[in-house]
Amino acid sequence: MHHPGKFTWFEHFSGDPGKARDFYEALFGWKLKRVRGPQREYDMFHNAGEGVAGLLPAPAGTPNLWMSYLSVADVDAAFAAALAAGAKGLMPPADYFGVGRAATIADPAGAVLSLWRGAQGDREDRERTPAGDWVWNELATPDPGAAVALYEKVFGFTHDEMDMGAQGKYHVLNSADGKGRAGVMKSPHAGMPAMWTPYVHVEQADATAARVAPLGGTLLLPPMDVPTVGRIAMLQDPLGVSVAFLQPAVMG
Repeated sequence: MHHPGKFTWFEHFSGDPGKARDFYEALFGWKLKRVRGPQREYDMFHNAGEGVAGLLPAPAGTPNLWMSYLSVADVDAAFAAALAAGAKGLMPPADYFGVGRAATIADPAGAVLSLWRGAQGDREDRERTPAGDWVWNELATPDPGAAVALYEKVFGFTHDEMDMGAQGKYHVLNSADGKGRAGVMKSPHAGMPAMWTPYVHVEQADATAARVAPLGGTLLLPPMDVPTVGRIAMLQDPLGVSVAFLQPAVMG
């Protein structure tokens, strides 16, 4: 089954895949396994035996990053609509190794993401995301209003707003099925490039944060409580790539 509007997969493009493997295996308890696909082998991080992310060498001259894959109903149509709305095409639509069709864009502010239509559907939604799996994705951008308008126009999202006080409004992007899929917020620092940052569900945010520096990462945002959401933190891995983690609030 497909879930258009869901960020359904993530890949770490790394200038040093071995260093990335060691860091994420130790930080989140993932295990890297090489799996055989229809046409090639693929290095995949597994969490509790389930594949959660890919690990690929970064092409020469490109930055290390976590690439977000957004499920769309039609890659070619979404790619064309994105370009018409002002996005830049980084990789045109193409079929990949018998597993799906993809394209990559940078939105008008420069945030990079890939569009995806999997041959076997998307990973299913769960009532509770397991620890070690992806739980959220967040766009920090200089102009959140413009970003929300574009993502609604091109990808069919709707949005809700949360007042974050001095931090401004936080926009929650909802897919057509009414599920919250991602957040959009104003970049916290002037001149900061627009970027997507995915979040991993952890059981103990403070314990996870304590492991970051000894493993060679940098804690960018120490654990902090967000009412009704949980305890969040953000880090930069040894390759300079940002990722965040969330200890969800206990409801009830």
